[in-house]
Amino acid sequence: MKDDNQELADFQVHSLKYKTRLTRKYKERKPYEVPNPMELRSVIPGTVVDIKAKEGQSLKEGEVILLLEAMKMINEIHMPFDAKIKKIHVEKGQGIAKNYLMVELE
Repeated sequence: MKDDNQELADFQVHSLKYKTRLTRKYKERKPYEVPNPMELRSVIPGTVVDIKAKEGQSLKEGEVILLLEAMKMINEIHMPFDAKIKKIHVEKGQGIAKNYLMVELE
């Protein structure tokens, strides 16, 4: 089945040239954004079980910030590097979606 919303595009790999059709889904995709290292976002949906840190608290790399239950497992969210907690955007018992902003660092 042909999609009338498709357009042809040329691309080149080394010295070979190819033609392909770009689908509507491809053209409407969300553009890539460089992740902000000062924002901790969820990588899977889940429920916040416990928050071990407080706003304004300085933590060392590897310390546990919060516990997230996802797929019947408790996941520890660790500090990626030495920093201070600027804002916690989640509460105990809150369900969150993938890519949800959980914690801001400074």
